[in-house]
Parts: sequence; C-alpha cells; structure tokens
Amino acid sequence: MVSIEPSIALTGRYSIEEASKMLGIHRNTLLRYTVQGKIRCGIRRGTSRKFYLGSEILRFWKAQL
Repeated sequence: MVSIEPSIALTGRYSIEEASKMLGIHRNTLLRYTVQGKIRCGIRRGTSRKFYLGSEILRFWKAQL
C-alpha cells in the first residue's frame, strides 16, 4: 500500500488495473478486498467489467492508514 495519497478525480471511474496501481497493491489483492467488502466496486452495464470510483479508492486508502 502506498503511503502517499493517490492523486485521482473523485468522480472518475478506474479499472481494476488502474486502481491497484494507484494503491500500490496487486490486482488479486484488490479483488480479494472487494470480495471481503473492504472496498466497493461498480459494474459497467455494457461490458460487465468492474470499476472503482475515485471517491471509493480514497475512502479505502484512508481507512488503511
């Protein structure tokens, strides 16, 4: 986990890859945290892919301090 607050747009949508890079964790770790309910994700209707809102990424990052 990175110690510096990620610089992101609060209303932006970020893929699993982008969110895991911002947080400094592996994508499988991010997916495990999602299953455990530590971070919430949305699902795109057209492609059924997961995304993470910038506000949710910051909330999760602050909770891990």
